[in-house]
Amino acid sequence: MDISTVLLFSLTVFPLICTPGPDMLFIASQAIGGNAGAGLRATAGVCTGYCVHSLLVAFGLAALIVASPTLFAAIRWVGVVYLAYLAGRLIRSALRPGNMVMPTGAAAASFRRGFLTAVLNPKGMLIYFALLPQFMHAGGSVAQQALVLSLTFISLCAAFYAALSGVLAAAGRSGRFNDRYRRWVEGVSGGLLLTAAAKLAVD
Repeated sequence: MDISTVLLFSLTVFPLICTPGPDMLFIASQAIGGNAGAGLRATAGVCTGYCVHSLLVAFGLAALIVASPTLFAAIRWVGVVYLAYLAGRLIRSALRPGNMVMPTGAAAASFRRGFLTAVLNPKGMLIYFALLPQFMHAGGSVAQQALVLSLTFISLCAAFYAALSGVLAAAGRSGRFNDRYRRWVEGVSGGLLLTAAAKLAVD
């Protein structure tokens, strides 16, 4: 695959990557408390979820999911419920006074939740399904072209989300251990996740 095609694909998908969606909102909810590491782990989880989407498309399973409205809707609503559950936990915590405590296993939780947020968002598969074929040529290896384009998409996502995590974490570092600040961060984070759930439900 020639570099001009990859560049054109990058220019096409980058505005989509920059558009706030459930994945970006989840990453923002993790980083906004001043914890860049949590944002980066969430980014790694989301990008791993995108790898699963790539494999599903490669094996043709995405076609089955897209062709079945019931299955597509089921995956989408599981994602909505999961995000709403995470939002509820954060909002409940924000309403209770107390010291800011980093829960045990939080590092693994950020990655796992990011992974589930991406995997349970079937729109990711639609991006691959709708866009990748437009940049693939009949003369070359379909699998190889799909792999190059998928890696390009995931790399752009990783770079943008990592930068976003750094910016939000830097903006939120002051007053990290203040209980009022902790409650504000958790309330905003819960609101972001609730917005992500609503967006996934409505789209």
